[in-house]
Amino acid sequence: MYCANDKRYEQMKYNRCGASGLTLPAISLGMWYGFGSADSYDNMVSMATTAFDLGITHFDLANNYGPHPGAAEESFGRILKGVLGAYRDELIISTKAGYTMWPGPYGDWGSRKYLLSSLDQSLKRMGLEYVDIFYSHRPDPKTPLEETMGALASAVKQGKALYAGISNYSAGDTKKVSDILRTLGVPCLVHQPCYNMLNRGIENGLLDVLGQEGMGCVVFSPLAQGLLTDRYLKGIPEDSRAQRKGSFLRPDSITPELTEKIKKLNEIAAGRGQSLSQMAIAWILRGGRVTSVLAGASRPDQIRQNAGALANTEFSDEELLAIDSVLKL
Repeated sequence: MYCANDKRYEQMKYNRCGASGLTLPAISLGMWYGFGSADSYDNMVSMATTAFDLGITHFDLANNYGPHPGAAEESFGRILKGVLGAYRDELIISTKAGYTMWPGPYGDWGSRKYLLSSLDQSLKRMGLEYVDIFYSHRPDPKTPLEETMGALASAVKQGKALYAGISNYSAGDTKKVSDILRTLGVPCLVHQPCYNMLNRGIENGLLDVLGQEGMGCVVFSPLAQGLLTDRYLKGIPEDSRAQRKGSFLRPDSITPELTEKIKKLNEIAAGRGQSLSQMAIAWILRGGRVTSVLAGASRPDQIRQNAGALANTEFSDEELLAIDSVLKL
């Protein structure tokens, strides 16, 4: 029987999520990959327990994570029932709805029908009475924001979610979302955007809005689908994500210019006594504007490696200038 590490809260840093009373671990476990129907259940359990033993209390899912869609939630429900369930009150479990989940006009985007039906399905798959955070996974250009946000507010008021969040929304829409949810008496807790050294779009206004509105920021793809690791320093390995069917990272996107940039970043990381992935995570957490980094994994040792980034999250001015100069190449 699993018994959690009694020193787990001594190892992790916890950050306040915006202006709320909730704190989140600086590093969270993303379940986009590694928890699908084709993955090893024993490995899933090892990753989940390794994360929790390191003080990683936040487990992030979405209705369509798999493959197949729903599989990650099913896997996590099995883990909760068999291993982590006794620690439910120590966990922050989040899920989302917004991408295609089932056929027909009611299984996608941001209608009230889709969001609330999806949440009911997610709770059933995980065997939960509520999730801690329920996200609108993406904005719907054909559904009024008032309807989508009203569905999130209903989920909270019905007790099926404790907090409401959004993902992949622009700075302008994020401000509108914040105003709508505040009017409904359910403040928007958090925004989940993509952010990493190679994708710095949220620096162009979104981070400012989050600060002004008192919203947390939990970022996904911190390692740019594995590019900001040592995996691609000497080419494209056959077992890498870039070679996986259906992956967002394609081999033709890994150009010689990009590889050279990654090599230079790796040299800076080595000078800091870190791996490239650890420096990439530490860089995201610099300055305190990001609440938590959602780092996925395929093996427990990758989770331990990611957590090791917290040993050095300070950067000198010279290091930041060197990193910026490489990123501008």
